[in-house]
Amino acid sequence: MQATIDHVVIWVDDQLRALDFYERVVGFAGVRAAEFRAGEAPFPSVRVSEGSIIDLMAKAKAPAIDEAFKTPGASGHPVNHICVALSAVDWQALKARVEAEGGAVEPSENSFGARGLAPETFYFRDPDGNVVEARYYAEPERAGSS
Repeated sequence: MQATIDHVVIWVDDQLRALDFYERVVGFAGVRAAEFRAGEAPFPSVRVSEGSIIDLMAKAKAPAIDEAFKTPGASGHPVNHICVALSAVDWQALKARVEAEGGAVEPSENSFGARGLAPETFYFRDPDGNVVEARYYAEPERAGSS
């Protein structure tokens, strides 16, 4: 079976602050950002790739989401980390932006991921403490590789 990740929900204290960070520092495009700012969407998202987004969900809304989806206790839990794969050039630019914001960058080498070993990765935290890993692969992704 082949599947892709459609979206990941991360819990944040301040959705506007998180949206600003992921747009400005990480470099992801906002999804429904204008609608959220206008009060017309319940949460904003950011686009990771053509087929994947990250939803920025308010921690304060976790109980209501549990109630709406009939999943008591399921909402509000953090994930260990999310990982984004970039080109080497974009990886270096992201690292520079995170450092310019005063963010701590924790390097790692030879980290295993979806496409095998990445020669370099780094971890950083968003304003809500969510951990993001950024990596690049030595070889470009080949169509049809698995």
